[in-house]
Amino acid sequence: MGRIAPCTKSFSLLLMTCFLALAALPASARAASNRAARTTPVVTAVAAVAPAVVNITAAKTVQRRPNMGPFFDEEFFRQFMGPGGLPRQETQESLGSGVIIDGKAGLVLTNAHVIAGGATIKARLQDGRVLDAALVGADADFDVAVLRLSGGGNLPQAAMGDSSDIMIGETVIAIGNPFGYAHTVTTGVVSAVGRSLKHEGGAYADLIQTDAAINPGNSGGPLVNLAGEVIGIDMAIQAGAEGIGFAIPINKARRVVAQLVEGGRVTPAWLGLSGQDVDARAARYFGLNRPKGMLVTEVAQGSPADKAGIKPGDLILSVGGAELDDKGQYRGALATSTVGEALALTVRRGEQEQKISVAPAAFGEREAAGLAASRWGLGVSFGRGVTVASVRQGSPAARLGLAPGDVLVQIGGEKLGGQADFTRAVYVNRLNRTILVMIERGGRGYYAKMGVE
Repeated sequence: MGRIAPCTKSFSLLLMTCFLALAALPASARAASNRAARTTPVVTAVAAVAPAVVNITAAKTVQRRPNMGPFFDEEFFRQFMGPGGLPRQETQESLGSGVIIDGKAGLVLTNAHVIAGGATIKARLQDGRVLDAALVGADADFDVAVLRLSGGGNLPQAAMGDSSDIMIGETVIAIGNPFGYAHTVTTGVVSAVGRSLKHEGGAYADLIQTDAAINPGNSGGPLVNLAGEVIGIDMAIQAGAEGIGFAIPINKARRVVAQLVEGGRVTPAWLGLSGQDVDARAARYFGLNRPKGMLVTEVAQGSPADKAGIKPGDLILSVGGAELDDKGQYRGALATSTVGEALALTVRRGEQEQKISVAPAAFGEREAAGLAASRWGLGVSFGRGVTVASVRQGSPAARLGLAPGDVLVQIGGEKLGGQADFTRAVYVNRLNRTILVMIERGGRGYYAKMGVE
């Protein structure tokens, strides 16, 4: 104990000396020293990005009829209640978040669902300014939208990161407008990458999973790393779960933004496959415990799938990490992939399963014309809408009764006004075995179903 006492005494004197030195500092200096000690990497990252985060309000007008029960119809309101009893207009607002990615041009990146249906869109900056926003372009398949702010001058912008360099477990920060609470910050880690999120129309693939709290209103806000870089766009949470949120990787979002800014729409991605759902017999053949995946029936010559070695008879089990139950989910996974983006496919051939990486090509006018001719037996021309130019004998178009000169008004759910609409209609309906077509002949329109083998 005698040996320890001198050291203890010296240490106590050192502490006392430090305390007296700090006490002798002016109050402002002590505060600065204290603040510097509390300035963590999270604080620094938030300070760098927060000025570029905006809170978005999208407003739309809806018609609302007074609820007077089942015994009163519109004629009753008109005759006995006057204009006050008729449907009235109400303004509905949706709240979300966004991040300025180009301060000079005033471009804001957000989710498509944040501004869907909005007649007027406004953005509030951290400094309190409220600016009008115009829609540059949106794509619901990717859930990405681009806005342009007006009247703001040279605005702050966030630094973009590289989502291909994300590390599992690294700290991330979500900044947004949850439940209307402006510029709220939450932290967590990257839980996983390459996740998929199924929805009614298919699946969003290749998402970032995080346990940083993402609540309603956070949608469209940035997911930030400790370097103060945006690595994702907050998108959704897993229903019924806590700590499971998803973000769109910023590399994918930027590819979508580039196409929206340049042309207002995203070029569809295509592998060159046609396929069908797996039935119980095929599931037994492949040794599956249940029917799942998409069975490849055709591979277009020279397509990405052809170059990757995929053949008819192969079974596609997953795309971009998203497991497939049917061809609808395959179509959904492709709808959320961009041209040139490498996709990992799980393919089973007989009893052998392998991973194949393939980059989709652009599905354009040439691909649409070729697929419509080979799959439907249909050639078209463009002028006054979309006109049938040729019909191959014995084809689905011939069995439907189409003839040169017929005008195609609608294919599936896609209304046709010109070549771009036709290209999208072929892309959306390329795997369907039954397609509802609206045809105009002799000034009269009618619907008919086209069966595709």
